[in-house]
Amino acid sequence: MNSTSLSRLTISIAAVVLGFSTIALAGPPLVCHAIAIGQAKTLPWVDLNYRKGQGSYELTNLTPDTLAILDSNPSVLVRMETLRRATIYARQDPQVAKELLTRLHARAVGSDSSPASALAWFDVGYLAETYKQWLRDGANPASGLDGYAWVKKAIALRGSDPEMEFGAALIALSGPESERNQHVDRAMVGVKTDALLAQNMASFFNRQTIAQN
Repeated sequence: MNSTSLSRLTISIAAVVLGFSTIALAGPPLVCHAIAIGQAKTLPWVDLNYRKGQGSYELTNLTPDTLAILDSNPSVLVRMETLRRATIYARQDPQVAKELLTRLHARAVGSDSSPASALAWFDVGYLAETYKQWLRDGANPASGLDGYAWVKKAIALRGSDPEMEFGAALIALSGPESERNQHVDRAMVGVKTDALLAQNMASFFNRQTIAQN
């Protein structure tokens, strides 16, 4: 996408997003709608209807595979899609789900309170909120956890990060509109220079097709 096309897309997104009053997404937004990440590496593709034993993916590899991707310092969008897929897999094995969340939480707690630790807090916070939307009651290790608070902590540590603000906006879809809109406004700052963020903003906050030319 050239700079002129991206500029036009940005203007179109701004007009749509700034004017929205309701958001219509079918199903839990953190799980049922894939994040566009281009050709970036993440976990193997997994369907929402995945059942343990289907396909060739070994669930015991989920925690090390997820950590390997997150520790490779990918973009926040790749982290979100990786954690979305991890949640779909983890639903099939409560022990695997607990192991992944426990490891991510220990990773965040063990980091210092510096901008570098922001990604660790974002990861565990986003995973916790995704678990809460998809894992079954009684087998959900994220029950009672406030992942949104951890994501906001990550944003405070990181400073200005439009992709993190986009993630927070998705979490905040179930909360007060005013709080969600604040995250959306801050995410919009990045769409002029981040084509994938622009694509995701258009996809999640308005289901209409937005012209890119």
